[in-house]
Amino acid sequence: MRSAWRTLDGSTVRAVAVMCLSVLVIGASYGVTAHGAGLTWWQIVGIATVVLAGSSEFVFVGILAAGGAPILGALAGILVNTRNFGYGLAVGKHLPGGRGLLIRAHLINDETAALTTAERDPRRARAAFLLCGAGILVAWPAGAAIGAAMGGVIASPEALGLDAAFPALLAALAIPALRDRRTLLAALVGGAVALMLTPFTPAGLPILGALAGFAALEALRRPPKSVPGSVVECTVHSAEPRGTEFLQVDEAGLR
Repeated sequence: MRSAWRTLDGSTVRAVAVMCLSVLVIGASYGVTAHGAGLTWWQIVGIATVVLAGSSEFVFVGILAAGGAPILGALAGILVNTRNFGYGLAVGKHLPGGRGLLIRAHLINDETAALTTAERDPRRARAAFLLCGAGILVAWPAGAAIGAAMGGVIASPEALGLDAAFPALLAALAIPALRDRRTLLAALVGGAVALMLTPFTPAGLPILGALAGFAALEALRRPPKSVPGSVVECTVHSAEPRGTEFLQVDEAGLR
């Protein structure tokens, strides 16, 4: 594992540092919002540490602020956080199994998934995941604590533009991946679905609808099925050249 850490280049380390700084700022925004919803500082920091999922926590706090029941807020947060299932499929192949798997699964989120899937080498991907995951594990609760302390001073974090910093950072990380046509198609389909759902669904659910883009991508990746009775051209090599022959393929194979 030590050699894997050494393979991380400076750009990846800088990306992790900027990501953690952004998460710290957004965590402060969450802390201010949660304080306004009536949560105490230890509840704010405890949720940030145990849940470790910004969008789910914002949905939970938003429902509480609107007067909703805590159980409804928790269920809505769980629903929004189901997107981590897809992240786990993409990131899990780079992570070893064993007793520490549950701890590593706790570190799966938008940031770690974005950095891990950008790496081609499995060792570098694993190192980037652990480095970013550890940074987020510290930055998000720390930001929440700062926000809880600032809650009595700042009434609205949106006035400072804190709510726009994190989406802008994720967009900057995702743009290079859009050079691939299939990835671009997935992003366009998912974005269109999310935009259509936004006026009619609660916050967070359009993100789940955007998974339709991944479904479109996987549909394109499936190899075409063989057609019974199709003709396949092949070359037969023997002591006496016979040229090119044509073989017919059906359900039974070559004949």
